[in-house]
Amino acid sequence: MAHTNFKFQKRQKELDRKKKQDEKALRKQQKDTADSETEAEDQPTADSENEA
Repeated sequence: MAHTNFKFQKRQKELDRKKKQDEKALRKQQKDTADSETEAEDQPTADSENEA
């Protein structure tokens, strides 16, 4: 009977966890970028209303 290679399984689990964390960080970064762009677009409109 073959023995289970626990080191391989552990490494694969660690790689999957790292990949998931990286994807989550990327999504968060994209969301933050989109939010800051939306705020930047809204701000000139607010300034022009205040001047008028």
